[in-house]
Amino acid sequence: MESAHRGKQSIVFSDPPAILSFASVAGKKESEGPLGNTFDITSKDTKFGQKTWEKAETQMQKTVMELALQKARLREDQLDAAFVGDLLNQCVGSSFCMRDKNIPTLGLYGACSTMAESLMLAAMSVNAGYCRTALALTSSHFASSERQYRFPLGYGGQRTPTAQWTVTGAGAAVLGQKGNGPFVLNATIGSVIDAGIKDAANMGAAMAPAAYETIRAHFDDLSTAPEDYDLIVTGDLGQLGHQIVTEFFDRDGVKIEDRFQDCGVMIFDLKGQDVHCGGSGCGCSASVLCGHLLQRMARHEIKKLLFCGTGALLSPLTTQQGESIPAVCHAVTISTERS
Repeated sequence: MESAHRGKQSIVFSDPPAILSFASVAGKKESEGPLGNTFDITSKDTKFGQKTWEKAETQMQKTVMELALQKARLREDQLDAAFVGDLLNQCVGSSFCMRDKNIPTLGLYGACSTMAESLMLAAMSVNAGYCRTALALTSSHFASSERQYRFPLGYGGQRTPTAQWTVTGAGAAVLGQKGNGPFVLNATIGSVIDAGIKDAANMGAAMAPAAYETIRAHFDDLSTAPEDYDLIVTGDLGQLGHQIVTEFFDRDGVKIEDRFQDCGVMIFDLKGQDVHCGGSGCGCSASVLCGHLLQRMARHEIKKLLFCGTGALLSPLTTQQGESIPAVCHAVTISTERS
């Protein structure tokens, strides 16, 4: 059997899995942003009819999964595996979503890189024949994340200019062996990179080196360049992290700026919505991918997309202990054509 491994850390799928369906859910603030009309479902109620923000996150996952399955015309018992994750401790949002579903489930934690990680692992499983169908599902919630990582909202803590706003949103994609696409062609598994940043309110700077290293490895491993893609999207570096990655490639003599965007910058009006450096949270890239980006691919406005999920791998405990913030980025190529 021919090896699917390429270069240092990339994988090429011999029979690229098809994205059979995709769906997105978002909150009130996200619905008021530039991409508001691209989400399948939005809610003005930040608790989504639940008693707590954490239960709201579980409800978002249930809603977006049901919608993605409905679009794919599949039942829950026709899923061979689900790759799910969120930002809560022990991924309880995902676990409580799946606890009554009787779906084989693998819980993931890659912070804001989780959507790219789940999509990549689902594609690996389908391509290898371990699954006929697989679900990639990710979410985050502003209020549950603030309660876990920072201060109680009632405290009224001041945000620094480099801070980002955790997105209330979820995205789901169903992958299968046969379909009309778009297709997952290949992927690059990121290494954990620590640039020594200790400021938990400056995650863009902490994640930017990981994004740069993974994208550069992707180009090297697969002998590609920025011009081979219609769009290269990170999620979610925010305005500062996006600028840093652009400068890193400029230093190498590689121009990506004209086709390089970031989900955290795209999802909000940075000036009008007072989100400082933009959006964050694994629901940010999940909802942007499974809404705006894949919709554009369905209309053939984007034919080849390099989707790069970026995650800051910190916890409140490590921050309190004065640790720096490791980060990771995983990259996935999605194309309207199977080759």
